[in-house]
Amino acid sequence: MAIVKGFLQMTGSIKGVSFYTVAGSDKVIMRTKGGASKNRIKKGAEFAKLRQHQVEWSGCVQFSQSMRSAIDQTYHLADYNLYSKWNGLGKKVMKMDTVNKTGSRRLSISDYKQELDGFNFNLKYPFNTIFRVLPSIELNRETLSATVSVPRINTVNDIQNIQRLPYFRLIVCLGMVSDMIYNPDGITSKYKPVMDELNRYCLSTISEWYSTNDVIPPHVLSVQYDESIPPLLTDDVTVILSMGIEFGNVGLGGAIMPVNHAGCGKILLCR
Repeated sequence: MAIVKGFLQMTGSIKGVSFYTVAGSDKVIMRTKGGASKNRIKKGAEFAKLRQHQVEWSGCVQFSQSMRSAIDQTYHLADYNLYSKWNGLGKKVMKMDTVNKTGSRRLSISDYKQELDGFNFNLKYPFNTIFRVLPSIELNRETLSATVSVPRINTVNDIQNIQRLPYFRLIVCLGMVSDMIYNPDGITSKYKPVMDELNRYCLSTISEWYSTNDVIPPHVLSVQYDESIPPLLTDDVTVILSMGIEFGNVGLGGAIMPVNHAGCGKILLCR
């Protein structure tokens, strides 16, 4: 694989060479076609190690899909491919498993949840460059509840309105992700969540639309799960609190509508 620099900006393929772009990058990637056949990779003895890593990769993909669900309403605010980052993190966590052999290692994100604290969904304009106030955060794992206390906002100083849009709103999500374990009986994937009952759960709270030319008084955004859910929580499940800011404009009929690619988000805290 090579990265094309300079004046050449193209995509497609020419005589066995493919050119393509990826989300979050302005570079053109060049890759030659060919290699071993699928059947050889599937059955060849020389690819046994590769097949083991492919099995583990399916667990990383499941972890990424769970993360996407756990941040729910804030996911669309990302400006690059979060899956690639989460896949890579999942693989690093798997490598920390020294008990199980390669091809069946456990993905215990619950042991490394601090790696997700402060995870930004945006490369160009990270959350704290757009939303410049510092909210107070409380996350109670025992009750599966969270509060985000937002101080007074002077939009002129505290919000960087890149696209000069007239409205904004805040989003808070409280989600859950389970550790992943090897499942030799799996059909579509050889990995499964330890606690499937809570994996991918998420509750969200969205504020009203505020003017981007105003002073917003202090307010609280809270999320609370039903009392029947916390007793199901185990140490294999990581609780994730994420927050986003989304900008909007007046749409048809005078309703305020969110504007695509106008906003940002991050993971505030994991427990």
